[in-house]
Amino acid sequence: MNPARVERDQVRLLTDLPNIGPAMKRDLELIGVHTPAQLTGRDPLKLYRSLCVKTSTRQDPCVLDVFISITRFMDGEEPKPWWAFTGERKRKYGTL
Repeated sequence: MNPARVERDQVRLLTDLPNIGPAMKRDLELIGVHTPAQLTGRDPLKLYRSLCVKTSTRQDPCVLDVFISITRFMDGEEPKPWWAFTGERKRKYGTL
């Protein structure tokens, strides 16, 4: 969902989260995440690595940006577009 349209008190489904559409919903479900609440306190890098292992594919690093955005949102931060986390991801994790 577009971060500008997210209403925290209305988040029930994965697709209610900022930056999550049908494809990313399927990816989250593939790694065992079925509800937004399951993202609270999670490590976005571990989620990213789990998806890479599960799909036997190196995922685009932008997927990590999305995982950072949704874990931060579930930990109480305001919704932001995934690309707001790109600089942080590059500084913290390099090129992966």
